[in-house]
Amino acid sequence: MVAIVTGGSKGIGLAIARGFLERGMQVTITARSDADLRKAAEALGAASTRDARSAPADRLLTIAADVRDENAASRVVAETVQRLGGLDVLVNNAGVGRFAHVADMNPATWREVIETNLTGVFYFTHAALPELRRRGGGYIVNISSLAGKNAFVGGAAYCASKSGLNAFSEALMQEVRHDNIRVSYVMPGSVSTGFGDRDGSTDADWKLTAEDVARAVVDLISHNPRSLVSRVEMRPSRPRKG
Repeated sequence: MVAIVTGGSKGIGLAIARGFLERGMQVTITARSDADLRKAAEALGAASTRDARSAPADRLLTIAADVRDENAASRVVAETVQRLGGLDVLVNNAGVGRFAHVADMNPATWREVIETNLTGVFYFTHAALPELRRRGGGYIVNISSLAGKNAFVGGAAYCASKSGLNAFSEALMQEVRHDNIRVSYVMPGSVSTGFGDRDGSTDADWKLTAEDVARAVVDLISHNPRSLVSRVEMRPSRPRKG
């Protein structure tokens, strides 16, 4: 199986890519930074050498791309198909967290959040669907957030982007299910990754880990094709009190 993981150089995306590689899959990861991609490739290569089924260099492709660029989405899909032989799984993980009251938010920040967390998902999905249909089916997993249903002060842009992503996922699921394309969205709560320029080490012991979310994604695509877990909510089992 061949997968694309956007935002795959850090955090949840990196953990998902590692989980796929350990399952024997071929994986393309994207990020905006070449330096981040090099570090990720080193980390994934070190992890993958424990798996004797094949060398990581044969199964990992890194592509610098901004998900807000429609042409970049088409390029990533085309290069993945050309170099890895096809596409079976798309994980729309790339996202940004910018938090401010609406009155204080720069319009450019609003656009960055919406275009990354929502429009970028449309671009990659739109580019991937023809190839998934050619393959006779596949899986699309969108990484959302519990913020998509639980709004909070200072999170207007982020919450709106994730709420929109949830609705997008629900509609898409109904559109493509008879093409044997399954669509799921995963809504983690607090994850210890430092996302949104926050210190991921602060009180990290009670939070979910990136690996927790990755395990859920790997489990999703492993389901028998007759079943579809379309929405997954994840929370720390023992959150901080108070």
